[in-house]
Amino acid sequence: MSYYLNPYTHVYQADIHATTTFLKELLERSTTKQGLEWLTQKMELIGSEKAQPKDLYLAFSAAPRFIGKEQLQLSQQEQEKADTIRPGFNPGHWSAAQAARTLLLLSLPHQDAQAFQKQIETLFNTADMGEQVALYAALPLLPHPELFRMRAAEGFRTNMGDVFEAVALNNPYPADYMEEDAWNNMVLKTLFVGKPIFRIYGIEKRSNAKLARILSDYAHERWAAGRPVSPELWRPVGPFIDEVLLADIQKLFSQPNELEQEAAALACAQSNSSTAKELLNAHPQLKARVENGEITWNHIGEKNLQLA
Repeated sequence: MSYYLNPYTHVYQADIHATTTFLKELLERSTTKQGLEWLTQKMELIGSEKAQPKDLYLAFSAAPRFIGKEQLQLSQQEQEKADTIRPGFNPGHWSAAQAARTLLLLSLPHQDAQAFQKQIETLFNTADMGEQVALYAALPLLPHPELFRMRAAEGFRTNMGDVFEAVALNNPYPADYMEEDAWNNMVLKTLFVGKPIFRIYGIEKRSNAKLARILSDYAHERWAAGRPVSPELWRPVGPFIDEVLLADIQKLFSQPNELEQEAAALACAQSNSSTAKELLNAHPQLKARVENGEITWNHIGEKNLQLA
């Protein structure tokens, strides 16, 4: 295990040495020898006593030019290793430049938490879209991650799709740090902008009754307008099925869309409601497929994404 749970703030702190070593290993396959030499030099400079704030800002901006933008390629073993470094850490969607920028951030001295936060916030305030993507995706790996809750909430409000994805999808930061209302708004916006729910880390862990009702209301708005509702919407709803939500699930079972029927079956299977269990029993074929593991939320999400 390469992270620890800080007993004073109850937040995760990824091991910087383990993270740095891992990202460097990935970069060896995704950039040139000259690029790695440039990056090592800049990391040493940024971490030294003679470093100036501009050294980080200039290197951060120049990283794509020296490192390139090739997609990182992770084996299954490497994906598992990433998760041991930091639960939910998934750089499979990262570019080489993004990994390099994260290494530059991790090179910053961080003993003074406020000074560290100030430098990161300055980067955010001047960053272009690609730089913001790297910054938001790096949040769960940074020292003092609890200091960036407000910044993450800003990322949820952006109109830039790539930036929103960087903070909301394949990123453990929101699930571990955001307040319930901010989390709920993020999930709702993910649906609103047509992004896949199955890529939200911790979606089950952070499900809550208020979110279930919000999602139901959103589904009703779309039905009233004659617009489709993503079958993924019901993923956080199942554990909170009551009489009102049960009517929604009954509607799903009656839809011609097979994915919606599968979502209804999964939602019922997650519920402790006896009425929901009876409703699932009335659809024995779907129930059997749920019990056999043929229907999962990730299966529904991936298939729905293919059909989009």
